[in-house]
Amino acid sequence: MSRLEAIRTLLEQDPGNSRVRYMMCMEYLSAEDWAGGAVALSELIERDPSYVAAYYQAGRAAERLDEIEKARDFYSRGIAAARQAGDGHALSELQAALDVLG
Repeated sequence: MSRLEAIRTLLEQDPGNSRVRYMMCMEYLSAEDWAGGAVALSELIERDPSYVAAYYQAGRAAERLDEIEKARDFYSRGIAAARQAGDGHALSELQAALDVLG
């Protein structure tokens, strides 16, 4: 069983577990499956808009897919989520990513 299959099995057992869902997203990105990662990250954000780390990775995947406006949107929404969560580290990373896109 691959790592992705193992994570999918965990997710089937607990579909509401954002941490496991994020692990699955990261497996897609590690495999450079940007489209699969983008879809999975969008689903995670829709299910759990407070999962701040997902916004940065979703923006990164959108950039890899040359969907720059989508990337800007993810970064901007992530900045708002990071502010609400009081996560200064994520806020600075998201702002830096957005600044790079101009």
